This record gives sequence, C-alpha cells and structure tokens, in this order.
Amino acid sequence: MPVDLHPRLLRGFLATAETLHFGRAAQRLHIAQQALSRDIRALERALGGALFSRTTRAVQLTPAGEQLLPKVRRLLALHDEIVAGSGDRALLVDLNSAVSGADLTADRLLAAARAALPGGELLARYCGGLAGAAAELLAHRLDVSFGRFAGLPAPVRSQLAHTPVRLERMAVLLPAGHPLAGRAAVPLAALAGHPLDVCAGNQATTEWSDLGRRLAAEHGLVTARPYTPPVGADEMAHYLARHGEAVLTTVGGPEIPGSVTRPLVDPVPLSLVCLVHRPELRHPGLDALRAAAAEFGAREGWLRRPPGSWLPGEDAALLG
Repeated sequence: MPVDLHPRLLRGFLATAETLHFGRAAQRLHIAQQALSRDIRALERALGGALFSRTTRAVQLTPAGEQLLPKVRRLLALHDEIVAGSGDRALLVDLNSAVSGADLTADRLLAAARAALPGGELLARYCGGLAGAAAELLAHRLDVSFGRFAGLPAPVRSQLAHTPVRLERMAVLLPAGHPLAGRAAVPLAALAGHPLDVCAGNQATTEWSDLGRRLAAEHGLVTARPYTPPVGADEMAHYLARHGEAVLTTVGGPEIPGSVTRPLVDPVPLSLVCLVHRPELRHPGLDALRAAAAEFGAREGWLRRPPGSWLPGEDAALLG
C-alpha cells in the first residue's frame, strides 16, 4: 500500500539532517522540539527504519538517512517550486478582533507587511481568538493568526508552527464609574474584592481565559462568572455598563465608549503573543509578517522582558 508523506515530515527530516541537532532544527522550523521528534518518529515508522542514530552527545544519519537526504532535497525543491506558483494568492491573516486599537500587535504587523509587499494581497479575518483560529488554520481555511500559543492544547500546538513576536503588557478595561477607574495604574493587589472578567464565556479565546485564571490564582484574585461575549466596541460598552466588572485586556487596545484602560502593575503581568501558522506554509506575505515582527522587535524591544514582571513558565519557555 502506498505511503503518503506529509511535507512537514520531510522538512523536519531535512532540517535535522542538515543541523544534526534536534533543538536547532526545531528552531529553524519554528516548532517545539517535542513536535519535531514526533515527526521524525512518524517518518521512520512510515519508511520502516531508523534515519538517525542518537546518543546523549551526538545525532548522526544512518545509512538509510544518508540515502534519503538527496531525494528529500529534490522532492522539497519541486514542492516549493509548485507552491511558489501560488504565491500570488491572498494570504488570510486573522487579527482576532475587528475592533482596532492604537497599538494592537497584529494590526501593526499587517499594516507593515502590506506596505512592504505592495504587489501582494493580505486579507484580514476576525476569528475572535487564537483558540478559534487554530481550528481554521488546521482546516486550511486560514493561513496566519496571532495569540498566546502556550495556551493551546498540546495536540494542537504539535501541528502548528509559532514565532514569538511580542510581550504585551496586560491591563484592565474598567467602566468609567468603577472604583479603580481613577487610578493611573492598578496594582494587582488592588483588584482583590473586584471580580476580574477573563472572557471565560468565549470559547474562541480559551487561551486568554487560561492566562487570566493563572494570573488570578497566583495573586489571590477572583474571576467573574462567564458571560456571553460581546462583539464590537458598542456592544463592549453595553457589556461593561451592564456588568460593571474589570475586564482583562492589554495596553494599547481599542477605545471603548464609557470606559478607561489602566495598566496592571506590581508586578507587571505579560502576555506572549506569537505568530502562528501551519509549518509547511510558504508565502511572501508570511515572510513579510516575520520581517516586520523582527523589525519592530529590534526597534521597540517587543520581546524584552521588564524586571520583576509576571509570565507563566510555559510561555517563558517559548522565549528560549
């Protein structure tokens, strides 16, 4: 019976064969090392033999791996030649929210990529959260999304590639009449006794709700009960007026009528935003987004972690 080999498996083999190091190969592919190891094992099972000999000190190609290497190079070169012909198709980029803000990461990167690629077409989509977008990515109905990669289930993460882009400072969105609205910044301890809305009612943003619950648990805060999530700035204004609770958000987000955004401090909680896509995706628009992320990161210190800040361990591990 013929064996179907996914290009992802072959790219994992090629990167490992060229680096002879699983960690460096995973970094090249923008995937977790565990995911790469699973792909190599899957390829070895499909081909019926070991492709690498592994010791605690070194990784080497087996004779079967050495024979396979030139064939994989030719096959992937042909694959990339075919895919390059579709490079003029639109790249579908999820911005999570249709409400724009002054400093939203995905919005800024999309604008920069469009400016750098005037002949290309990058189309915005709004899935509402990375958890919702991940299903669309895996179904090939979406190409790129942004969000908290560490908050996705492990089986989903293993099928997607990620690039850390920015450490966003977290904040609270408060109704203008909230007791904490008059502060320039809100210490986490000041939220004690004020329920924190972590968008637990939105199944498209479970990665964000998980982050909020972790923040609350570690700092003695209480989370609000789940509500049906609003859509759009006007609906969010109505939502805030109705429920009157602090909503976890990020600095630089959209302006909502009748509300204020206040940064959280003592410590400063952070959310790691990653660029997320299928590992095999090749498109000039993706290259432009990555280049824009690298440029903003270098110029504005997007991945520079403030001293004494708070970030979950699994998110910090993605920073290397």
